[in-house]
Amino acid sequence: MPEAKGLEVGKIVVVFEPEGKKIVVKSGATILEAAKNAGVGIRSECGGEGICGKCKVIVKNPLAISELTEAEKRHLSKLEIDSGYRLACQAHIKQSVVIVVPPESRIGERKIQVAGLERYVPLNPLVKKIHVVMAKPTLSDVRPDFERLIDHLRDRNGFEDLEIDYELLKKLPDIIRSKNWAVTVTIWDDRKLIDIEPGDTSNELFGFAVDIGTSKIVGYLVDLTTGKTISIGSIENPQIMHGEDIITRIGFATGSDSNLEVLQKLVINGINQVIHEACRKAKVNPNKIYEATVVGNTAMLHFFLAIQPRYLALSPFVPAIKKSLNIKAKNLGLKINPRGNVHVLPVIAGFVGADAVADVLSTGILESNEVSLLIDIGTNTEVFVGNSEDMITCSCASGPAFEGAHIKHGMKAVTGAIEKVRIISEDEVEYEVIGGVKPTGICGSAMIDIIAEMFKQGIIDSRGRFNLKIKTPRLRKNNKWTEFVVAWGDETATGKEITVTQRDINEILLAKAAIYTGCSILMKRRNVKEEDIDRVYIAGAFGSYINPENAKIIGLIPDIPTRKIEFVGNTAITGAKMALISKEMREKANLISKKVRYLELTMDPDFSKEFVNALFIPNRNINRFPTVKKLLKRLRKN
Repeated sequence: MPEAKGLEVGKIVVVFEPEGKKIVVKSGATILEAAKNAGVGIRSECGGEGICGKCKVIVKNPLAISELTEAEKRHLSKLEIDSGYRLACQAHIKQSVVIVVPPESRIGERKIQVAGLERYVPLNPLVKKIHVVMAKPTLSDVRPDFERLIDHLRDRNGFEDLEIDYELLKKLPDIIRSKNWAVTVTIWDDRKLIDIEPGDTSNELFGFAVDIGTSKIVGYLVDLTTGKTISIGSIENPQIMHGEDIITRIGFATGSDSNLEVLQKLVINGINQVIHEACRKAKVNPNKIYEATVVGNTAMLHFFLAIQPRYLALSPFVPAIKKSLNIKAKNLGLKINPRGNVHVLPVIAGFVGADAVADVLSTGILESNEVSLLIDIGTNTEVFVGNSEDMITCSCASGPAFEGAHIKHGMKAVTGAIEKVRIISEDEVEYEVIGGVKPTGICGSAMIDIIAEMFKQGIIDSRGRFNLKIKTPRLRKNNKWTEFVVAWGDETATGKEITVTQRDINEILLAKAAIYTGCSILMKRRNVKEEDIDRVYIAGAFGSYINPENAKIIGLIPDIPTRKIEFVGNTAITGAKMALISKEMREKANLISKKVRYLELTMDPDFSKEFVNALFIPNRNINRFPTVKKLLKRLRKN
């Protein structure tokens, strides 16, 4: 095997190109498993189930790999098979081999949304630091060290009945004497001593806010003496190796207790990486972080806490707990002060989690008299409608199509993804690519543009079906499907054409129909119409990049004037920060969890009718979209 020259004799060694990474594996391991262990990023939206077909690799020596599976025969063309292509999740390694990961299968640098709308709140964290200079003991004052300290804090600072951690108590005598009875105490929630340090360290008081997303983890390092964010860290959620979507991960977690532990370890390690990155940039000792606030969807929090998530995926979709939690950092393995507190914000329902609570907290919609529509678009899209009088919410199973799953050339918003598209005519297409490089695929925001633009140009009809009467080389039909060419082969990084198929359009229409149905039914149950909505907030990483006009044209969101639409970014992380720096905001988060009414969307009597209507572009009831109706009328005239 000339390509594998220099590999260790007697061992099965896999070399991944173009990185040149080597790893020793056991016979029978899949290429995907070897890649994960080698730290080589290969796309795998289905978690290695052979469903998505995105983990294509090129095998230099086919004899070193197991026979083709039925899944590979479905996903790979004859030309690809003849060229050595395999699916990494299906191909098992028998001998040492060189594997080439082509551009379209690599995980690129992702655009992670780390900023979001942040309202001002008065600074009032639960963690406080107080510099204390105590009177030394004498023969006439032989109070024990702990009692001497709490007496001082009661008399000078008004603290009553303070508790102390056993591990800290063991160190107390030496600490208070090391700086001649001058120490700095850290107190949590006015009732618990969580740290004592020699000297005056009262200006070193930090907290950490964390958003555990399905696809990314974002963290804010916050100076709790000022309330300012001093550093930000982010990474891809490492759980992604066990599935792009929540349901796949729940399936993995329920396989065994050890699988659930694997998912918890992955997310804890991921958060620790984010903490390390943020602290390194700010030159802060992680031991000086005394509290962390954590948000995420309900499933992510179950994984984070290693709580069995099985019943989230089974009707009636009940979480293990709804209320907020406080847990000692060392019990979770978070690399902050080991006695620091980890506050997990409350959830609303099985698929409306703490991240959605943080969205509401950040935007302030439950405190406003204005009627608001809040949409946090993702694999599960959360929708809120209402104001301070009454608010209702639901979760829409919008699926992973906007993340590129089930789309032929779909991909996440990483370098090489087409993110914006304008179709000038059926023969002329303009597009923008993340990173300014040659494209390798299409991300969700571009799919919305493409469908809207094709609809405006008459390339597809209101059902999303291609108009085969149009004569253009970009629109073509073969034995398997009809497709529209967005980028020709000589324009792309792979040398292959990037196209949108009829199936791709159907996937996006299913996703947008789910979201619009949620909006429509909540508005109906809240007894408000489009003209009654004062403000629309679109949250989340995906929402920040969509074209609102095109979103309305395809019927993703209600036909509400664009001037009322505000893109608020990652309000989950900013809401988590608000709860970190303000005791009052933590209380408001608990109020949101209790006060907001949850509607199980699929149980609503109008669900089926609304969903079927929403499968049309923009909707079977075009009168719901008067501005789109006017636009189409004008276009048809021209």
